[in-house]
Amino acid sequence: MGIRLSPRRGRAGAVLRRAAGAALAGVLLAGAAAPARAAAGADRPDLRKASQEFVDSGFAGLQMRVRDRYGEWAGSAGVRKLGSPGKPPTNGRFWIGSSTKTFTATLVLQLVAEHRIGLDAPVARYLPEPGLDRRITVRMMLQHTSGLFNYTGDYYGTTYVPGIPGSGEEWVVNRFHTYRPEELVRLALSKPPLFAPGAGWSYSNTNYTLALLLIEKVTGHSYADELRRRILRPLDLRDTLVAGTRTELPGPHAHGYYRYPDSSGRWQVTDVTRQNLSLLAGAGDLISTTRDLQTFFSALMAGRLLPAHLLAEMRTPDPRSDAPYGRYGLGLWVQDTGPDCAGTIYSHDGSPPGGYGTLMYSTADGTKTLTASGTTGDAPIDLATVWPKALNRLIDQVYCTR
Repeated sequence: MGIRLSPRRGRAGAVLRRAAGAALAGVLLAGAAAPARAAAGADRPDLRKASQEFVDSGFAGLQMRVRDRYGEWAGSAGVRKLGSPGKPPTNGRFWIGSSTKTFTATLVLQLVAEHRIGLDAPVARYLPEPGLDRRITVRMMLQHTSGLFNYTGDYYGTTYVPGIPGSGEEWVVNRFHTYRPEELVRLALSKPPLFAPGAGWSYSNTNYTLALLLIEKVTGHSYADELRRRILRPLDLRDTLVAGTRTELPGPHAHGYYRYPDSSGRWQVTDVTRQNLSLLAGAGDLISTTRDLQTFFSALMAGRLLPAHLLAEMRTPDPRSDAPYGRYGLGLWVQDTGPDCAGTIYSHDGSPPGGYGTLMYSTADGTKTLTASGTTGDAPIDLATVWPKALNRLIDQVYCTR
């Protein structure tokens, strides 16, 4: 799940396309110099202003972290909780939603690097149980070209077919329900495919829950164990964890709220800080911080987690995914900000069903990163309009300002 962004035109006519996102730790590519770390408390009025503009557009709060040639800056704006004057913690935990997909894709590609999985081999060769079409390859799964129905609901042309509720009153009432990954995939496979494998592109959470099952089948270990062994421990990501059936955000965190019409048509606002993200197993169920996301994405872009040829595969988008918000590679979005900005940047945003939105951006070498978590409150805002405008200002400030 993720908030979608409309196209925008940046400085000098550069077109930025975008979806519905720490220390460099010595992971830079050979020949690149790490920017000096900003002194504690160093002020960045430009970033403070951009953060505040995000909140002024209608969001309850924002915590943001930027690392660039000036060093590292972390700040927040808005409130941690409605009715309280305190700001969001600058390194609080949050539900990261679909930014999880980049972690999952990285795990699968590590298994490809070890020759335990073939990138263009049928998923069913390694995972026969669901009864997948044998034409669906690992690449198709990671790039959303499998044609599999999205278990949270999908479109056949202009006809919407509902899946497991991920919005509205029905989701609010059932937001603590526990789902098994196999159950989610089984529901998706009970629906006709949107198109033949490889014949089109459609973003589907099913692909990444399937990837979780593939990882577990090939390794013989849980997704959480493989994530800890392969990514979290090597990068010392102490604040990132698989939520599983956990409903609480541990440690400092900001509260997220969800505004929806109830069955009588009256608008309600519910604190949805507590929710069960087993609904998005492997596709959107991680908890993290802006610092951990920065460390992870910078390390990935700098080549610490994948060999060069597989990182290149990850960064190669399918041209059919040319949506207003970017083109999709293997678990990340690829965007061209133009020569007057930062050139090509990589990202994956995310949002669970309600309350939170995540940003995770980096340049190709991992030296300029933006990670953030925004929370919605009780303001009656049109996310489809407000989110793109607010995000565009942030991206323009970080990637298009010299």
